Amino acid sequence: MPDRQPAIPIPSEDVRDLVTKIVDGLFSSQPPATADNPGTAPVPAPTDPAPSGTRIAIGADHGGYPLKERLAFRLREQGIDVLDCGTDSLAAVDYPDFAHAVAAAVATGKCTWGIIVDGAGIGSAMVANKVPGIRAALCYDLSTARNSREHNHANVLTLGAGLIGENLAWQIVQEWLAVPWGADRHARRVAKITEIEKRYLKA
Repeated sequence: MPDRQPAIPIPSEDVRDLVTKIVDGLFSSQPPATADNPGTAPVPAPTDPAPSGTRIAIGADHGGYPLKERLAFRLREQGIDVLDCGTDSLAAVDYPDFAHAVAAAVATGKCTWGIIVDGAGIGSAMVANKVPGIRAALCYDLSTARNSREHNHANVLTLGAGLIGENLAWQIVQEWLAVPWGADRHARRVAKITEIEKRYLKA
């Protein structure tokens, strides 16, 4: 059996320094837990973030409130200006009030885009689409997010907090903000949506 080399003692201060560096590396990338950030797992940043100057209106009913808070935190973390249209708690409220507030902020030009969260996302989409100038789309995966932006020029996104988890919701938001409007191929069809809207406004 070969002779073993005697262990070289490591000074205790070197051990402390090493442990400190490891701990700092583990926690330095995590934002502190706050009311806006309940300590959820980080999600990669969008490959093509929203353009500078973008302002996003976001709102939810009580069923969508927790997810709305998490999404608002993520958006602000990316440097995006967020207008929070409520609600501000889990107390029961009516989703049309908050869907309308978000849609109005987009229709009047106060915000570039809107995001609305309720239990299923369906009712909020219906409400938002009653506001002239709004093209709200309920998205539940990355494909519908891409399609609603590229094909339909959606300017409001609705999400169902009871149907998708936080990570998927954030991925949908990232995709929705990153995909450009495919005007060359789809402008004629979207123009027909606007024409139908105008026809009924005149009536």
